[in-house]
Amino acid sequence: MCGICGIASVSRNRLPDPNVLKRMCSLLAHRGPDGEGTYFTANAEGSALSCALGHRRLSVIDLQTGAQPMANEDGSVRIVFNGEIYNYRELARQLESGGHRLRTRSDTEVILHLYEDKGEACVEYLRGMFAFALLDERKGCVLLARDRLGKKPLFYRLDEAGGTLAFASELKALLADPGMPRRVDPEAIDAFLTYQYVPHPQCILKDARKLPPAHTLLWQDGRATLRRYWRPVFEPDNAMSEQDAVVELKSLLEECVRLRLISDVPLGAFLSGGLDSSITVALMSALSNKPVETFSIGFREKKYNELEYAGMVARKFGTKHTEFMVSPDAMSVLPRLVWHYDEPFADSSAIPTFLLSELTRRSVTVALTGDAGDECFAGYPRYKALWLASQTDALPKVLRRALYSKLWQELPASSEPKTLRRRLKRFAAGGMLTPRERYMSFIEIFSPRARHSVYSPEMTDTLQNSAPENFLARAYAECSDPDFLNATTFADLMTYLPCDLLTKVDIASMAHGLECRSPFLDHKLVEFCARLPIRFKLSLGLDGLRGKRILLKAYGDILPEPVVKRPKMGFGVPIAEWLRGGFGAITREMLLSDRATARGYFRRETIERLMTEHVQGRADHGYKLWALLMLEMWHRTFLDCGAAIPDTPV
Repeated sequence: MCGICGIASVSRNRLPDPNVLKRMCSLLAHRGPDGEGTYFTANAEGSALSCALGHRRLSVIDLQTGAQPMANEDGSVRIVFNGEIYNYRELARQLESGGHRLRTRSDTEVILHLYEDKGEACVEYLRGMFAFALLDERKGCVLLARDRLGKKPLFYRLDEAGGTLAFASELKALLADPGMPRRVDPEAIDAFLTYQYVPHPQCILKDARKLPPAHTLLWQDGRATLRRYWRPVFEPDNAMSEQDAVVELKSLLEECVRLRLISDVPLGAFLSGGLDSSITVALMSALSNKPVETFSIGFREKKYNELEYAGMVARKFGTKHTEFMVSPDAMSVLPRLVWHYDEPFADSSAIPTFLLSELTRRSVTVALTGDAGDECFAGYPRYKALWLASQTDALPKVLRRALYSKLWQELPASSEPKTLRRRLKRFAAGGMLTPRERYMSFIEIFSPRARHSVYSPEMTDTLQNSAPENFLARAYAECSDPDFLNATTFADLMTYLPCDLLTKVDIASMAHGLECRSPFLDHKLVEFCARLPIRFKLSLGLDGLRGKRILLKAYGDILPEPVVKRPKMGFGVPIAEWLRGGFGAITREMLLSDRATARGYFRRETIERLMTEHVQGRADHGYKLWALLMLEMWHRTFLDCGAAIPDTPV
């Protein structure tokens, strides 16, 4: 796991600057603390192409001979690579039988030779997580690639007028170039306040982009061509029996875990006490010849604390277990958090993920996680709400209006985020909407109406053509399954998973030089889940409406009973409570400061009202205020500093 960066040019008057590349590498040092490598070529093979490649290495596999940038035998193809290819041994055998001679035991070299044979299609043979840049000097091109589900990030900047391409694992490395414009994209702010993240391919800065998951970018003669090489096909096999599905699932998931145990450095697991991480730890224990090291984090607020369940799993499988308790003092990590995330990012569970990664890295270099289990097996509570709402959609409109009458909405507002009253109000508010609009109302931070009320008149004018809901709508349109629930899990796999959850874990873990691997992110497992009828994932049984039915069927008998029967908690953070405490005063001061007001985005009086209502307990605006705070802190970290990007958080 590493950090990569580079600059390419087809202009003889704009050669890559070695000093800029060195600065880019230094800003990625946390991703690769074990070594640095660079490569420069000017006017390769007599062409106009010049290129500089940079790499920061976290050594996990082939510790002695895996240094990068790495070249093929004649030096015509070079690569910088971030990730892990879990089938690299199998690919290496195939390449050697075809006449290739491999000099290392690294997965990086496998990609090089696979490219020689397959060209741009080499990505279709890789099983794992990756982002890489490949320079082909003979063809005069640069190939960028990102894994199917977006585990590893890749930012880039195209300057077509100047004939240059720059790329990096993190946005801050692109900002190492003093010529990089710092123009904020207002539509990215609009999307951020909708989703709590800036969705791909957008970036918070107008002049940068994110390479979407499952895409390659071929840059040649100063022009870029994007190609999508994979998407899961959701066509449920209704003839599949549940027993056959369980057998196939257990075989496949065990293989996914086994492949992720390949490592030349110490390895452990995040353990939340939820179903996905508990199953991962159970399989790791069965496949390991020594106790698995597990790591958990909890909160003093009981309704957010899962340590009890994590402890049950740790004892059941005899793990070497470490726990950490989070308090409001954890807010002190915010400057570091904002610096590492590069863009405004408002998933508050980034705080415990960041702290958990720091704790885990003290003992191991690699940690397995349960990420993607909810998307693959319909585990989120909001899927249940969609199912319940769908049962009323066939009713005559007059009956639906009566069911979702304003009486429901006249329930007093809840000041707490997890109360039944709050959930009922949100559920009823979406009752008369279309299924897609309803789901949007479930997941958005600021509704269109709420965004309109907080924006200044100038910002409102700027955003006349902004439509952030189209990001989710496009994902739905890509799914051929007519079942809306299955289509929603597909949409989350394409949007929420890469843009929120995987971004959160990648940045938090790599900030400490920790590599995270998730068996549920294996694309073969995702393709298997795409064939499962929705009734295998979410169905009504004697124990009520439950998600992850097939997971429970496959592994329920090996886990502690309280873990199996507990409702989904989620990795929540008591932000609402913390914002009513001492941290609320700091937030108020920052959001209502002259500096924040001068940015011209928001109505000061609306923000003041949100703060007052929240602190007085008349409403819960915790998520909204947190998003506004993250946006303001991002500005102070990356824009108010001028052209220089700080080496460390400020």
